[in-house]
Amino acid sequence: MVGTMALMDAFTRTSRGRGKTAGTAPPVSVVLPPDDEVLLDAPDDLLGPALVEAAGGDPAPVAELLAATRRGGSWEQRDRYVRQVAAFARARPEWLDLWRARDPRDPDGLLVDAQRAVDRAWESPARAELLREVSPRITAAARADHGDPVPWRLALDHARGARAGHTYFEELWEAAVRRAPHHYGCHVAALRYLATSWHGSHRECFDFADLAAQDAPEDSLTQTLPLRAAFGYLTDRCGPEVPRDRLDAAADRAAALSARLPEGRPSLAEPRNLLTYVLVRLERWRDALELLRLTGPYATSFPWDRDADDPLARFLDVRQNVRAAVASGCPERGSGAPAAASDRPGSEWGGRLRFGDH
Repeated sequence: MVGTMALMDAFTRTSRGRGKTAGTAPPVSVVLPPDDEVLLDAPDDLLGPALVEAAGGDPAPVAELLAATRRGGSWEQRDRYVRQVAAFARARPEWLDLWRARDPRDPDGLLVDAQRAVDRAWESPARAELLREVSPRITAAARADHGDPVPWRLALDHARGARAGHTYFEELWEAAVRRAPHHYGCHVAALRYLATSWHGSHRECFDFADLAAQDAPEDSLTQTLPLRAAFGYLTDRCGPEVPRDRLDAAADRAAALSARLPEGRPSLAEPRNLLTYVLVRLERWRDALELLRLTGPYATSFPWDRDADDPLARFLDVRQNVRAAVASGCPERGSGAPAAASDRPGSEWGGRLRFGDH
């Protein structure tokens, strides 16, 4: 973590100037799940039944599941669950309100409540003001369990939305990585803050992401942080050119991690959907088809909601286009091909990164 900490310090205190295929290319005959079997933002086999119970008014299974992730230090799983549970609670709030009333000091209930409040504030035109009002909820969640990094990920997201200064953000970052040096969610939050603060500084974002990935364990999702930097570059026409080799290297690193992990898992759907998006933008059709095979029937709103109001329809459209490109022998863009800022790979896909997207 020394390298990423040093880079974060320099990045937040000073304003600066702005291997092709990872695995075997799949055959054209790759079979993908039928369109009507594809699920959007599906919970895994543990969370799904707990949410069914919550919908019936019983918060206990969700509470027990989140408590188990906290006791076991399963921070990536916990972070994913908190986001999904908070999204569910926005549509069906009664069970969470009951949970909070029964045990107002429960660390897991406090955290879900804080995530829900931040999500609600984020969508308001008065975002910065509303986010400042929910700050005490994040503080309460962080104090409820001092070893949990997930409230600090939420604090980092909150700081970006509230347009907090660099000194304050750096203090939050240092507190987050003390608790979990390689936590993916905290690193994504930091990368987003850097991209927002120094708009167009994609090379510096890549530097931060590459150092974090190099420092992370082989099976850590933080290995895919450069992919996030590549996504930011490909969806934003601002800033100087990033060499094509660097984009391919980010995709290759994420593809190597994906190949080591089980296929068809909802818990891995978002990084695989993101990698598919980037591979398509890079016109690496066969690699994209292989990722779609590994992803199985699991689509996620991010990143497809960047290009369309209906992310599921967009995902299905992309699957069809990828299969057609491979079947027709569509030329693939090779590693090292130049990508000018005005004509980035796959630029016809369009869709600039919206300021402040959460």
